[in-house]
Amino acid sequence: MTARLDDLTVLVTGAGGGIGTSVVNRLVAGGANVIAFDLAGPGLDALDGPHVACYAGDATNEADWEAVVELAVARFGGLTGLVNNAGIEGSIAPILEYSNQMFDAVMAVNVKGVWLGLKACIPLMKEGGGSIVNLSSVAGLRGATNLSAYSASKHAVIGLTKSVAKELGAVGIRCTAVGPSPIDTRMMRSLEDGMKGDGEREVIQAAIASAIPVGRYGAPAEVADLICFLLSDDARFLSGAAIPIDGAMTV
Repeated sequence: MTARLDDLTVLVTGAGGGIGTSVVNRLVAGGANVIAFDLAGPGLDALDGPHVACYAGDATNEADWEAVVELAVARFGGLTGLVNNAGIEGSIAPILEYSNQMFDAVMAVNVKGVWLGLKACIPLMKEGGGSIVNLSSVAGLRGATNLSAYSASKHAVIGLTKSVAKELGAVGIRCTAVGPSPIDTRMMRSLEDGMKGDGEREVIQAAIASAIPVGRYGAPAEVADLICFLLSDDARFLSGAAIPIDGAMTV
């Protein structure tokens, strides 16, 4: 079944990155309108088009959320969907060596940024309903060695997801989380760089891929396809779930 997207208006954070760009492109190809929200940069600039309104800002800043919601109303009349995709990986370090500053930075983007997005966008969706998809991770479904802040933040995203699903199901708002395994994006290049003490990049990539039963990293477009299904009415009875998209990594 091909999800119908042409009746959607969706705000996507982290829109200039690998998964975010794939989500925006998939939505636009399906006829949706998109508000692309990210830090200023070439990734965001490349998304501008007749069905895309770009906003350069910080997902941890409440004033930027107020402004991007105003843009959604002015440009497209409202919102039917939100994809909380913005996130950072933080440092790779044992918990006893992890800095307070880095922990706070990871939690600010990965948890507070999601929370602010929910608070800003839900009021626009309460009358007509809609779907929210939050990006968690396989690290939010189990622990992750030397990624304590990232893992904690992605567990928190699932808690927010389940709370919103319970609170707002009666007004037609669905909320789900997706938990990708390693995906072929900038974030994985950064994580590989942080592990280079264990060998060359190709060796590290092979070691990571060997932990995924299908034997490879996922592609951003594969995650985008799942997210767009969850945004669509085809997933109308699906809410509160944390769905791995991981090549059976967490089985």
